[in-house]
Amino acid sequence: MKPIRVVVWGENVHEHKMPAVAEIYPNGMHTVIGEGISELLAHAEVSTATLQEPDHGLSKERLAETDVLVWWGHCAHGDVEDRIVDRVQQRVLQGMGLIVLHSGHFAKIFKRLLGTSCSLTWREIGERERIWVCNPGHPIAQGLERHFELAQEEMYGEPFAIPHLMNKYLSPGLKVAKCSAAAAAGSVAMARFSIFVPGMKLTRPTSIRMCAA
Repeated sequence: MKPIRVVVWGENVHEHKMPAVAEIYPNGMHTVIGEGISELLAHAEVSTATLQEPDHGLSKERLAETDVLVWWGHCAHGDVEDRIVDRVQQRVLQGMGLIVLHSGHFAKIFKRLLGTSCSLTWREIGERERIWVCNPGHPIAQGLERHFELAQEEMYGEPFAIPHLMNKYLSPGLKVAKCSAAAAAGSVAMARFSIFVPGMKLTRPTSIRMCAA
């Protein structure tokens, strides 16, 4: 089987500014995410890149050899150079897969591809969240039960300003009867991408499932 070449990109900012985050992720969230993907996909070749590297770790040559780019950002979206966003967009339109992790819904590349504000409503009060599988036929939901729970999670609600072309296949139920997509997938031209919402800087990352892009 041909290996899937995966690059996990992370801001790598909270780990250096917040002791509580550094304690959980001493080697960075991007490293933990990459290790999780390697455990789930034995045939994947996983590497990492961060905001602080030259070209944010995303040179033309590296992107040309990337099948799937996993993107995590939260507080430094504005620090990503537009020329790198252009470069990533071009590769996505050429067929590279893109998986965006919370809070990457505000990432420049995600908003660029979707052409919307990608805004949503949210709150953080340590609630338990139940995630419902609303499209069990999607490959990303293979092996999942009807729902699963996260003991403590940030909560999100509609409206989530993403185009109707996005196929929502996981949805959280909130105590106030509001919900938004916990995971969604869509396509623009030749691009195929996904966004995953659960998982926050002070919690262990939610398991990541990948399908061929």
